[in-house]
Amino acid sequence: MSIVKVIEVIASSDTSFDDAVRAAVKEVSKTVDNIDSVYVKDFKVHVESGEITSYGAICKVSFRVDR
Repeated sequence: MSIVKVIEVIASSDTSFDDAVRAAVKEVSKTVDNIDSVYVKDFKVHVESGEITSYGAICKVSFRVDR
C-alpha cells in the first residue's frame, strides 16, 4: 500500500498562470521527491493602477511517501 501526502502552496509569476504553476512544481521539487500530481485549486492576480502585475496559482501538490 502506498501513502500519498498533499501539501498546499501558493506560487506567483510576472508572466502567466502557467509559469506560476511551473514555479510551484520547481520550488516544491527542491525538497520533496516523488511528486505525482498538482491540482490547481485557484488562480489570482495582483493589480496596480488597473494593470495586472503578477499571476498567482494556489496548488495542491501530491507526492508518494517512501517507507
